[in-house]
Amino acid sequence: MKTAVKLSVLSLSIVLGGIAMAEARGGPKISFDELDANKDGQLSQEEMQAHRQARFEASDTDGDGALSRAELEAKMAEQMARRLDKMLERKDANGDGALSLEEMQGRRDPAKMFSRLDEDGDGLISKAEFDAMGERMKQRHGHGNGHRHGASE
Repeated sequence: MKTAVKLSVLSLSIVLGGIAMAEARGGPKISFDELDANKDGQLSQEEMQAHRQARFEASDTDGDGALSRAELEAKMAEQMARRLDKMLERKDANGDGALSLEEMQGRRDPAKMFSRLDEDGDGLISKAEFDAMGERMKQRHGHGNGHRHGASE
C-alpha cells in the first residue's frame, strides 16, 4: 500500500511540476479544464494520471513505452520552437522575422541594468556584485530556496 501511495504522490508531483515548469518557461499552459476530463469541477488521481499518460504517449512516437533520446530531443525541439515563435511575435517590431540588438533589448535600458548591478556605484561591477545579482535572479525564477511553483517570466 505504501508503494501505491508513493507512486500516486510521485505522479501528482510530476504532473504539477511539469505544469509549473511549462508556465515558468513560457511553454504550453495546462488549464484546470483540460485536466478535468469528466468536467465535474474537481481533479481526481485518475484524471491526473490519464493526462500524464496521454502526454507521455504523445512523446513516445515509436510506441515502445519508453522515451528515447531522440524522442526527448524532438519534444524539446518542439517546445523550443514554440518559445522562439512567441519571442519573435513579441519582439520583432519591424516584422522582418529576425531580431536586431535593439529588438532583443526591448525596453530595457542597459545603463539602468548596469547601475542595478553596480551596487556600490563605483562604475564597475565586482565579482561579488555579479554573483549577488545571479543569486537574486535564481530566487526570482524559482531556482533557489524560495522555489515557487507556477512562476512566470
